Amino acid sequence: MKNKLSEKIKETVAFLNENGVKDPDTGIILGSGLNGYADRIKDPVIFSYDDIPNMQSGMVADHRSQMVFGEYLGKKVLVMAGRFHYYESRDMEKASYPARVMVALGVKRFIITNAAGCVNRDLGKGKLMLISDHINYSGDNPLMGPNLDEYGPRFPDMTYTYSKELRDALKEKAAAEGIELCEGVYMMFTGPSFETPAEIRFARVIGADAVGMSTVPEAIIAGHAGREVIGISFLSNLAAGILDQAVTGEEVMEAAEGIKDTFARVLDLAIGIQKI
Repeated sequence: MKNKLSEKIKETVAFLNENGVKDPDTGIILGSGLNGYADRIKDPVIFSYDDIPNMQSGMVADHRSQMVFGEYLGKKVLVMAGRFHYYESRDMEKASYPARVMVALGVKRFIITNAAGCVNRDLGKGKLMLISDHINYSGDNPLMGPNLDEYGPRFPDMTYTYSKELRDALKEKAAAEGIELCEGVYMMFTGPSFETPAEIRFARVIGADAVGMSTVPEAIIAGHAGREVIGISFLSNLAAGILDQAVTGEEVMEAAEGIKDTFARVLDLAIGIQKI
């Protein structure tokens, strides 16, 4: 019996290959408020998610729902400008599908970004945090169901999902340009409601430094296939209960606007890292 998910992936990849998307080196998934980076790709091939077989468009206003492919900084780069979040369908397969397609297209390095709430007061709002590990608090996993053996094992190890070698190299390159990068653990909640103060206290107790509603599904898929992963969280706000004020989506967008140039430079550096 053919695996339906495997057949869908092949159909999507065939469509993209036929329309010029071939052999991408680097795959970038852009989070809330960060979609403008896709405009840096020169002479891009641009697809709306709605025009790609089996892809799902997101419904969050600031997510473009576009796939952008082209050459940038000497690499063939495939950019997902916007993502389809788990909370939009309660379907982990849909939330992780773009990452599945990136793996099947041959992407070697994943750069996965998000805007996140800062849980660790020592890090502080406004920082860029390299993800060293994650906590999957969604109650779901994109690898559930039949395993796609052609991409990875049934029980993949997640210990080294986020490459320490790449994190160290990126911090060194950023520091040389006066950009400070911190490190921490990202915890995924399902959303779409922001976390409660009690949930934030719980997150801190179990070791989270930042919280958000994405990234983990894509990182699991990339890790399953043995691909390099760099995760970057923009700490757009202090999480609920740290300050005596409400958390809003508008706050996240405004904060992202203020750091977009620094963020773009860090992504440039991440693309250019050469492994030893």
